[in-house]
Amino acid sequence: MLRLAGARLLDDRDYPAVRAALAADPVGSCMVSARVEAAGLDPWRLGGELWAADSRPARAGRIQGLCFAGPNLIPLRGNASAVRSFADRALRRQRTCSSLVGPAEQVIGLWDELTAEWGPAREVRDDQPLMALDGVPSVPSDPYVRAVRPDELDRYLPAAIAMFIEEVGVDPRSGDGGVSYRARVSELIAGGRAFARFEDGEVVFKAEIGAMSATVGQIQGVWVHPDRRADGLGTAGTAAVVNRLVRGMGRTASLYVNAYNSPALAAYRKVGFQQVGQYATVLF
Repeated sequence: MLRLAGARLLDDRDYPAVRAALAADPVGSCMVSARVEAAGLDPWRLGGELWAADSRPARAGRIQGLCFAGPNLIPLRGNASAVRSFADRALRRQRTCSSLVGPAEQVIGLWDELTAEWGPAREVRDDQPLMALDGVPSVPSDPYVRAVRPDELDRYLPAAIAMFIEEVGVDPRSGDGGVSYRARVSELIAGGRAFARFEDGEVVFKAEIGAMSATVGQIQGVWVHPDRRADGLGTAGTAAVVNRLVRGMGRTASLYVNAYNSPALAAYRKVGFQQVGQYATVLF
C-alpha cells in the first residue's frame, strides 16, 4: 500500500501563503499569528515549527492544513487527512508540548490520532467558546484597574500563581521552583500587558494580554480574589482590559473560556463578548 506524504515543514518561501491562511481567521489564529509576525517561519526564532498538510510548496498561495508545533501543539485548520498527517509527524518524536489547543474540530481530531501513543491526557476540555469584542464594552470599566509596574512583580506574582493553579490544575512553580513562570510574568509586566486592581497592596483582580497579533489581542489569566467574587470586579476589570486593547492598542479583544464555567461565561457576555468559534484543549 502506498503511504501518503506526511506534513511538510514550512519555511520562509511559504510566508505569503501562511500569512494569508492566518488572516482568514484572525481571532482563531492569534496565538500563532503573533509568533509568525514577530519571528517569521525560521523554527529557531519562531520557537517551534509550522507544518502544512500540502506535500509541495503552496505556489497557488493557499495552505489547506496548518499546524504549529512548539510549547503547545496548535492545529489551526485542515480536514481529517490533514490532521492525520500532523499526527504522523508529531509521533516521529517524543512529546514535548504541554497541551493541544486550538479550534475544537482539529484539536479533538488530532487527539483521536495521538491518544494511543500520548494518552491518557490529564484533562480534555472539548467545549471552550472562543469569544471576541471589537467595540466599546457594554458595562463600565473599573477605573482602578491599571497596568502593573515592574516593581510590583512580587505583589502580583501570588495572584498569578493562584490563577494558574485554579485554571490549569498544576503549580507553575513545580520543576524549577517557579523560575520560568516568574520570568514569563515579568516579561508580560515589562511589556505593559499585565493588569490589576490593588487594594491595600494586594491584588483583587488581575488579567493579562497573552498573545497579541497586529489585529487581535488574547486576554488570559482573568482572576478575582476569592473573597471578592460577588462584587462585580471580574466584569468591570475585564471591561477595562478590553478598553485598553480596543481603544489603546487598536486590536480586537478575544478570549476563550470553558463552557462549564457558567459565571465567567455570563460575565464575558455581559461585557459584550460574542462567540465566534469553539476551541478545545488537551492538557498533559
